[in-house]
Amino acid sequence: MQIQKAARQFLSEDLTISNFEDIEPYFADLLQRKIDAIDAFDKWLLDRSELDAVLEEDLAWRYIKMSIDTANEALRDSYAQFVTQIQPRLAPLDDQLNEKLLASPFLKEKQDEAHYIYFRSIQTAKNLYREENVAIEAALSEEAQQYGAISAAQQIEHRGQKLTMQQAALLLKEQDEALRKEVFEKMAEARRKDRAVLDALFSSLIEKRHQLAVNAGFENYRDYKFLAMGRFDYTKEDCFAFHEAIKTHIVPLVRSIQEKKLSFLGKDKFKPWDTEVDPEGKKALKPFDNGEQMLQGTIQMFDQIDPYFGSCLRTMQMLGHLDLDSKPGKAPGGYNYPLYEIGVPFIFMNAVGSQRDLETMVHEGGHAIHSFLSRELHLTAFKNIPSEVAELASMSMELLSMPQWKHFYNNEDHKRAMREQLEGTLKVLPWIAQIDAFQHWVYENPKHNLTDRALKWSELSAEYGTGLTDWDGYTDLIESSWQRQLHLFEVPFYYIEYGIAQLGALGVWKNSLENYAQAIEQYKNALALGYTVPMNKIYQTAGIPFDFSSERLQSLAALLEAELKKLN
Repeated sequence: MQIQKAARQFLSEDLTISNFEDIEPYFADLLQRKIDAIDAFDKWLLDRSELDAVLEEDLAWRYIKMSIDTANEALRDSYAQFVTQIQPRLAPLDDQLNEKLLASPFLKEKQDEAHYIYFRSIQTAKNLYREENVAIEAALSEEAQQYGAISAAQQIEHRGQKLTMQQAALLLKEQDEALRKEVFEKMAEARRKDRAVLDALFSSLIEKRHQLAVNAGFENYRDYKFLAMGRFDYTKEDCFAFHEAIKTHIVPLVRSIQEKKLSFLGKDKFKPWDTEVDPEGKKALKPFDNGEQMLQGTIQMFDQIDPYFGSCLRTMQMLGHLDLDSKPGKAPGGYNYPLYEIGVPFIFMNAVGSQRDLETMVHEGGHAIHSFLSRELHLTAFKNIPSEVAELASMSMELLSMPQWKHFYNNEDHKRAMREQLEGTLKVLPWIAQIDAFQHWVYENPKHNLTDRALKWSELSAEYGTGLTDWDGYTDLIESSWQRQLHLFEVPFYYIEYGIAQLGALGVWKNSLENYAQAIEQYKNALALGYTVPMNKIYQTAGIPFDFSSERLQSLAALLEAELKKLN
């Protein structure tokens, strides 16, 4: 695939953003420009879109480079400079541009769904903007990135080697129980050392987020954030109903899976270091040795699913838009970062050779394909995809790619890997609901203390857990286990989307079991829409309902249960 960044029509090609003054003239132009005809309005929209894309991509690269090397002070300073010195001065100008757009008499001539969705987001941003929140937003952006640095620095020493937490976690799959316990306790100790500082960081973020909401006229940050995230298609009550449905339909299934594993282990309950080990005594699945092997295998898989998918990854590799291996100093987790100007995203990962890494690779690969399929949409806003749709792309790819995992495994291990994937799909749903329920409580009760927080999380852990793990002597780890979830610190309220999209992905997968080629075509057609139609229409185009009701969940749980029986 030949990718060429489109020539800029408004900004200078050789623009380097060193400070606010470098981009101020472009805002001044847009604010002062006379718009006296529909063609002039269209040109204004395109120029603003180009400015948005350039700014977002500049920030993206600063974030990417910082997350690859969190110990690099210059990279941290570069990111901090943007969010503390440039972004705050952009915010009032963005608000003025929004005001100018909304006041345009030509607005009414753009009656299609794509522009309606875009203008709705502009109106929302205008309604939420408060000058006093600009400094708070800057402080939040800078403060939230501390989480990555703290987590990246967490290591254990094991048999003369320093291991990242991702590398150490692999050892929890080993058959030697004494080894697992030793590693678990070292990891626990590393996390205990950071508990207080992460508690303090989260408390500070909560306080600032609450003030942000109050300044904007909201009772709490949850209500503010729901609107800011454009959650027009469902309510907090829908989320609460989803939580209850997961407890009703999913937790019992997870419990039955765990009971079966316990019977193989010959135990009544798991110890905390038992939950990841294969109960039949098999070694942990190891589909590859390094990130390069994983990448090449994934390209082969994607070629088989659809040649276009493989070409997307090749293009990313050619442009250096991949950083896949775990190494000291890297921020935790994995992500696909869309780059709106060039239209070729960046995948960041911490691969250590596990099956989970393969799942992450195809997950982020799904996001990447989404970016490619929507890159030709002419406004940046049309490519700014709601998370419920973005995660549909990634989670569907996890399931759609399963038949092609044979590129990494023999027949027996391939079957085992698919079983683990489907079991993982079930197991993650209670965690999603628990994290979301926790966030609702945190921001409904912003004045809570640390004891309240630990108690509430422990209560939720009991509600959404199976009760089959013996935490005696380690209850403090339960109280603070929420600290492992990056989203709580960096992207608040972004998590329920995984649950909603998971049901959508299961629907896509169900369709693929009946007609694989048709399911892939529907998937591609849906992703190519970007955000030019409402979410329910995107899901409809993918051949599935936008439905996360109890009835829908029950139906898909039955599908999972039936397919798992075939793999046992």
